[in-house]
Amino acid sequence: PDWESRIGSHWLNRIGIAALLIGVSYFLKFAFDNNWIGPAGQISIGLAAGIAIVIWSERFRAKNYNAFSYSLKAVGIGTLYLSLWAAFHVYSLIPSSVAFAMMLVVTAATSVMALSQDAQILAAFALVGGFTTPLLLKTGENREVALFTYVAILDIATLVLVAFRPWRRLLVMSYIGTLVLYLGWYWTFYNRGPLELTLAYASLFFAIFAIAPLITLQPDGEHPVLAAIPAVLAFVNAGVYFLEAYAMIQEVNKVNMAWFALALAAVYIFLSRLVHARKMAAGTSEILYYLHLALAIGFITVAIPIRLDAHWITIGWFIEAGVLLWIANRVHSDFLNAFALGALVLGVTRLLAIDNFHTTQLVFNLRMATFAVAVAVLGAVAWFGAKREDETARTISAVAVVALNVLALIALSREVSDYYLRQMAGFRPTGHQWKGAYLDYHNLEIARDFTYSALWMAYGAMLMIVGFLRRSAFVRWQAL
Repeated sequence: PDWESRIGSHWLNRIGIAALLIGVSYFLKFAFDNNWIGPAGQISIGLAAGIAIVIWSERFRAKNYNAFSYSLKAVGIGTLYLSLWAAFHVYSLIPSSVAFAMMLVVTAATSVMALSQDAQILAAFALVGGFTTPLLLKTGENREVALFTYVAILDIATLVLVAFRPWRRLLVMSYIGTLVLYLGWYWTFYNRGPLELTLAYASLFFAIFAIAPLITLQPDGEHPVLAAIPAVLAFVNAGVYFLEAYAMIQEVNKVNMAWFALALAAVYIFLSRLVHARKMAAGTSEILYYLHLALAIGFITVAIPIRLDAHWITIGWFIEAGVLLWIANRVHSDFLNAFALGALVLGVTRLLAIDNFHTTQLVFNLRMATFAVAVAVLGAVAWFGAKREDETARTISAVAVVALNVLALIALSREVSDYYLRQMAGFRPTGHQWKGAYLDYHNLEIARDFTYSALWMAYGAMLMIVGFLRRSAFVRWQAL
């Protein structure tokens, strides 16, 4: 009996509705093909049919056939959008401004239905229709202000929806729609003239989606993938906005991008404090707090090579590492310690693999100054690590001590190498001077090798003394 009731009241009913719609569709197509109904009549029928289907769907929702009701609403809403598109694009019955306004009304009405019926699927229909509207009504003209103002309204409407309903999927849809429309306009129309205006709109979009993760509702028992949406959105939004700004600003003044990156770092420090102050859901607050802090540190790190050149980039990263290390130990944050070590690794890698120094003065030169900063920061890492009790910190401290000594020896050895290279470069023997010059050159090589040996022995002796004074077998083993 249950199956009979289900088949009779549900499936046959739906089959009948589908058959009726198909029959009406064929009749209308036949009428259109034979010019029984003109363009204005066709559009009027489409609009009336769309509205009627939406109203009719309420009958099924009242009987708790929600899924079928929403399916009918999707058909009705789609019919309205397509009818308005045809009125503008196919038959030229109305100007684009009128079609745009009417589509905006459809989008707003769908959003109101979504809120009143607590139906996320309807809100998704509204967003799809809203972001499709500019594509349906494009005229090939550059209407930046109208387009981006409209997109901002859609984004703000999405922000309102997710503030009152836990519909996080809408954030992803809204962000993708915004990005697609922005990039489509940028590749087609952008030039340097409207830089300030375009950057202002890009900043507005960035601000909307930077705020969104802080105000979106989180339902209980949410799927981990959906729960991760705010954090992923915050990360992607930051990176995309920086690239958008970089594409515009670097053409005019690349140095300004460094200040822009630092300004973004300040924004994310503020947001991290805001997240920390707000008592959000457990887990979400902590993730967003650390993510915003990481983004701030990342933008500071990026600003250094944009603003500085050559060895100053390396020194900048070392100083950043030192500052982060100091703050981390003041607030007891392993998170900041990790970023300090990351900046330190960047600096050491650049120092050894990229930086080239052409020195003319022994010891008191830029190379030794850069190495000295590196050694000082590594010394701080070793010092703070040794003061802690956990095994990981002590291991990092030991690695820092080894790295410190290796860098010190590399720096001193390069000074010796450069000194003797300058001496050897002065040889310009001619004729009978070759024999004597060869002996002098060979003597310089012997002196250089002896200096290397003396340097390493002296450094080893110093380490041995320090090892005995500190009663550290680890340091004494390095001396050997």
